[in-house]
Amino acid sequence: MADVHEELLREFQDFAQSATTAVSVMERISQRLHEKMARYNWVGFYLVDPADSDILLIGPYVGSFTPNARIPLHSGLCGAAASSGQTIVVDDVAKDPRYLAGSPMVHSEIVVPIFAKNKLAAELDIESYFTSTFTRLEQEFVEACAAVAGEYLGKR
Repeated sequence: MADVHEELLREFQDFAQSATTAVSVMERISQRLHEKMARYNWVGFYLVDPADSDILLIGPYVGSFTPNARIPLHSGLCGAAASSGQTIVVDDVAKDPRYLAGSPMVHSEIVVPIFAKNKLAAELDIESYFTSTFTRLEQEFVEACAAVAGEYLGKR
């Protein structure tokens, strides 16, 4: 992993040790990824709606546009990640019919499902204004960041 990846991951792990809420962990991850990773133009979390487990609700996020506030669990790339339980990487969202447009500037996206106590709890969603941003190395890094949030959510 690149040095910046290792530094950020260590920072997130250290922060999660003393964090008082899951929201604060997700806020830190969103903010720092957006600040430090130049091609991560929108970074945020979607949370499973406690009142309707078929809906994802926007959680903490940082970026230049307003995201979809509610996403049905079986819609879009977020829904695909939730349904499959697998990370979804799209190099060019214009070529993927599942993409729910948040901004016309977005060209690539990664969505990582986050499980706590063996149930889908959230997703880490990152969008880029550049095509092919999420290489295998970037995917591994984003999955590791999502795992930090998942570990914290699993403690609740």
